[in-house]
This record gives sequence, C-alpha cells and structure tokens, in this order.
Amino acid sequence: MSQLKKGAALNYITIFLTNAVGLFITPFILNHIGKSEYGIYTTIGALIGTISLLDLGLNNTVVRFVAKYKAEKDRKGEENFLATTMIIYSIISVLVIIIGVAFYGHIDNYFTKMNTEEIEIAKTIFILLIFNLVINLPGGTLRGICFGYEKFVFPKTVNIIRYILRTITIVAVLSLGGKAIALVIVDTVFNILIIIVGIYYVFFKLKVKFKLHEFKLKYVKQIFSYSVWIFVFGLVSMLQWKAGHWILGRIATPEILTIYGIGITLGTYYGSFSTAISSVFLPRATKMTVANATSKELTNMMIKIGRISFVILMYIFGAFLLFGNQFVYLWVGKELGEDGSFEVWLIALLIMIAYTLPLVQGFGNSILEARNKLSFKAILYLSFLVIGAILGAYLAKDLGALGMICGTVSGWFIVQNVMNFYYHKIIGLNILRFFKELSHKTIITILVIVCLGYFINYLPGNGWINFIIKAVSYSIIYAVLIYNFGFIKYEKELFKNSIQPILKKIKL
Repeated sequence: MSQLKKGAALNYITIFLTNAVGLFITPFILNHIGKSEYGIYTTIGALIGTISLLDLGLNNTVVRFVAKYKAEKDRKGEENFLATTMIIYSIISVLVIIIGVAFYGHIDNYFTKMNTEEIEIAKTIFILLIFNLVINLPGGTLRGICFGYEKFVFPKTVNIIRYILRTITIVAVLSLGGKAIALVIVDTVFNILIIIVGIYYVFFKLKVKFKLHEFKLKYVKQIFSYSVWIFVFGLVSMLQWKAGHWILGRIATPEILTIYGIGITLGTYYGSFSTAISSVFLPRATKMTVANATSKELTNMMIKIGRISFVILMYIFGAFLLFGNQFVYLWVGKELGEDGSFEVWLIALLIMIAYTLPLVQGFGNSILEARNKLSFKAILYLSFLVIGAILGAYLAKDLGALGMICGTVSGWFIVQNVMNFYYHKIIGLNILRFFKELSHKTIITILVIVCLGYFINYLPGNGWINFIIKAVSYSIIYAVLIYNFGFIKYEKELFKNSIQPILKKIKL
C-alpha cells in the first residue's frame, strides 16, 4: 500500500480516535477538575490558539516548497528555504514571548469574573501554553518536511500513538488527584518528546539539512505570497471556533465558559464526519479543473458528494435533535446539571444547523482551491465572522454562552447564502439544480424518520440503556428507510459495492 493510501487510512483512524476518545475523556476531565478549572483550561487554550496565528500559515508553506524542491532535485534550494524558514520562526517565537509577557501582566484585569485562586491557575496555564507554542511553531516544520517528502505514515502513526498514550496518562494523572495545570504539564512533556522524535527522523532518516546559502528578501516574499491566504483562513477558523472563548472570558464566569466549550466541542465532532468525506475529493476537483471540466460536470460531482454527505449528516443531526438532550445530560449532566446540559445541547444544535450547508457543499470549496479562487471566500468569511463575533458579544451580555453562539452562527448563515450566489454566477455551478437534486427523495424520507423517532422518545426510562435502545432503534429505521426510499440508484450501487468486500470476508 502506498504512503498516500496508508496516510489516508491513518487520517480516518485519527478522526475516529479524536471523536471516540474525546467523548470519553471530556466528562472524565470535567468530573475530576470541576467546571471552574475546565472553563479556565479551555479558555486559556483558545487564547493561545489565537496567538498561534502568528505561524502565518508557514507550516503548510513548508509542505508545498519542500515538495517542490524535492521534485526539482534542488537540494541547495531546499536547504536554503528551510534555513530561511527557521530564521522567520525564530523572529515569530520572540514575538510570541513578547506578546505572552505583555498579556500575562493583564490577565487579572481581563478575566473580571474570576476569583484570586482562578486567576493564579489561569496565569500558570498561560505560561506553560506560551512555552508550548514557542517550541511547537518551529517544531511543526518537522511534520511539514515529512509531508513534503510524502512520508505520511511516520508522523501520522506517531500522532496516533501520542494521542493514545496522552489519554492513558491523563486518566492516570487525574485519578491520582491532578488538576488543570497537570493536564498542561502532560501536554508539554508529550510535545517535547514528539519534537525530539521528529528531529531524529528528519535529520537522521530523511537526511534533511538546514543551511543558509544566501538570504534574500525575495525568498521571504515568495514564502509569504503563498502563506498569506492560509493565514487568512487560519484567522477565519479562529473567529469561527475561538472568538467566543475570549469574548466570554472577559464577561462570563468559568462555569459559562465550560458550557460554551463543550457545546463547541460537540459541534466540531459533527463537522469532522463530513470533512472526512469531502477532504479526499480535492485531488478529484483539481484533476477536473485541469482537464477543463464543464460546469455541468462539476455540478454533477458536487451533487453526488453533497448527497452522500447530506445523508450522513442528517442521520447525526436527526439523532442529536431527538435524543441529544438526553445524551448530553447522561454524558456531562452530573457536572453541569439539567440546565447546563440543555444549554450545551442547544449550542451544539445551533452549530449543526448552521454548519450543515457549508459541509454539504464541501466540494465547492475544493473547486475554489483547485482554481486558486479562495481569496473571495476568505475575505467574505473574515468580514461576516467579525460581525458575527461583535453581535455575539452584544447578545452574550444577557444570554451568556447561548447569545455568543447565536451571533456567531448568524455570520455563517449570511456567508453561505452569499457563497451560493458566487458559486452560481462566478464559478458556474448550477446551485438551483444542486438543491433540487439534494432534496430529491431524501427530504421527505428524513422527515418521516424524524417523526417516527419522535415516538421512540416515549420509550420508558432515562438511563444509558434506554438511550442505547433509542439510538439503535432510530439507526435501524434510518438505515432501512433511507436505503429503500431516500437513495437513488447510483447511491444504492455505491453502498452495495462498499459493503460487498466486508460481507465476503465475514463469509470466509
């Protein structure tokens, strides 16, 4: 099996582990460190994530340029590029330290709803995470070099091993009485170990060298001309997922930060299922674009991928709509209470509603990337997410975490409607046909399933066994009805072709 196929397989394993382990570890951490420290832990992490934007998209740039120099067999150019990159990273690391020191002195003024003990915890976590950021920014270059050399298996395998060992360590440390600071120390140790392993692999196995043959500003301009839009999308991602944390950190208690953080976590899990499908179609979009595929052909492909994503997302959304409140209460209700669990469910549900259309139209983004037309989307997202964050900050004064997410997702709604006009008028996709074909046979079937699922909720009981019975019943009904009445001929054949190899192995 090629490095590419193995890398893709490991990518899916990582997604599964992240979601499965995340669902287990979140209530465990919350139970052991409490609502207050969990809120501090997630909010400081979001603040550091904001500072990490100083990476300026350089890690992705390393992949592109290392692959380019390797293809051209330009060893000298590669060495010079990597040395130049490390100089840039050295400057960035100094900036991170300066910003960190400046903000550290104002932590007690910023987090106005924290008591003295909580402020001290926040300061300690902040120092440790700044240190992590300083070493991780240049350390990420090692991973970029591996990808540039098309060595996907090693870094992805190391990442999976790290994730498993980190989870085991966290369970052990918290069981022995560790708190939020202990979590950050565990992450710090693992980050250092990963960098050491990466250094060994890159320098001793791949024989990569960093050597500055000449330093010219044109090299720096070349690097940043590619990374600028990656940075903008990093800024968009920050506003989408982290802005609420640092806005609420200013005006809300740690308990409210915890509710918001867990709601956001569930929302991101929802997106990962569809992203796992759409992300593998970027090469297809690039190939079709290079081959000058017609607008009709691109629309056809977008419909095919969109319908598959839609069926998967509607299964998750329907289940969460019907049984999500019960799940959240069973999952973290002991720590958050009934009201807190309900608010987490509502926040996650709003994210799912707003996030569904962008996920279903994921192939459209692949087309933009293949045609190098991401700038319009980046600027549009950046503009309306800023507006959404401002609106969220206003609503959060009275509505807390719920107000923050309402403001945020309003920006998503506006952007996606504008993007549909852009896809239709500029890119040439037939968006009206996309929606017509997307809803063909599926919408009515899904509505019938949700109605039947509503009656499943009347099954007596409210514990985990009751929830599992409901979830299994819903899953069986969804699978049977969507296959027989929601799938079109192509999708039934795709399903049969996918499941036949598994059935053959079972028979053997």
